[in-house]
Amino acid sequence: MPAKIRLKKVGRKGQPSYRVVVLDGRKPRDAKVVADLGPYDPKTNPPTFEIDGDAALKWLQDGAKPTRAARNILSNAGIFAAWDAAKRGEPVVIEAKELKADAPKKQPAAQAPAEDAKPEASE
Repeated sequence: MPAKIRLKKVGRKGQPSYRVVVLDGRKPRDAKVVADLGPYDPKTNPPTFEIDGDAALKWLQDGAKPTRAARNILSNAGIFAAWDAAKRGEPVVIEAKELKADAPKKQPAAQAPAEDAKPEASE
C-alpha cells in the first residue's frame, strides 16, 4: 500500500480546519484514515498544529510520502529534522520550530493633497 501523509478537511465551508492523516495513496482526500497524526488550523495567527511526532516519524521511516502541505507542517513540527537524524544513525530528538505571528498588513498612506504634489510655477 503506498501510504501518503496528507490533510483531511474537517472544517466547514469558509472555515477550514484539517487533520494530518495517513491514507492509502490511491484513495480520495476524505477516505477512511489509516492513522491520525493530529489537527492543523490555518485560520489562527500563527497557524496551530499538534502533531504526534513519534507516529509521524514511524510512518516516514516506513516509506509514507507526505504531500507538499503536509511536508511543510511536519517540517515546522521538527519531524523532518528528526527523520534526517534517524537516517544518519544519530539520536532522534523532535524539536518544533517556533512560529511567529504575521505582522498586520499596512494600509496604503492617504495620498497628499493635490496642491502639495504640484510644484509651484514662478511668475
